[in-house]
Amino acid sequence: MTATRIPAATTAAATTAAATTAAASGDAAGRRRTARRVLWGAQIVIAMFLLFASGLPKLVGQADAVEAFARLGWNDFMRYFVGAVEIAGAIGLVVPRLAGLAATGLIGLMIGAALTQILVIEPAWALFPAALGLVFAAVAWDRRAQTRALLASPGTLLRR
Repeated sequence: MTATRIPAATTAAATTAAATTAAASGDAAGRRRTARRVLWGAQIVIAMFLLFASGLPKLVGQADAVEAFARLGWNDFMRYFVGAVEIAGAIGLVVPRLAGLAATGLIGLMIGAALTQILVIEPAWALFPAALGLVFAAVAWDRRAQTRALLASPGTLLRR
């Protein structure tokens, strides 16, 4: 029985290629981790905005919110509804299992807000809900696997 001898140059090249692949996948994993941290930071900041600066004022009847909805010709029910959706979305954004689903729902809310700005109030102000919608789209895309799993089996929401 003869032993097959592999030239040292071939094994060195294979080792270098494997190391390069590992380093590239390590870099990709590092970038993914960084991107996810940035998204979580954005989610937390936006959730605080939706909760304290947007949703709660609508629910407690702050004068600006009441006046804005009156200018639109919408009743108090719509003000309460939009405020409740914003608060639910804010809470969902910071719950890991719900973040993707909340972001998806908030995209719809931001489309409505942007259209309202364009068609009724001031078109330039539509940029803010559009920008938030883009952030929500990034969150929804990043959390799409969790959202699919949640929608496939809603009972998993109650399990740890």
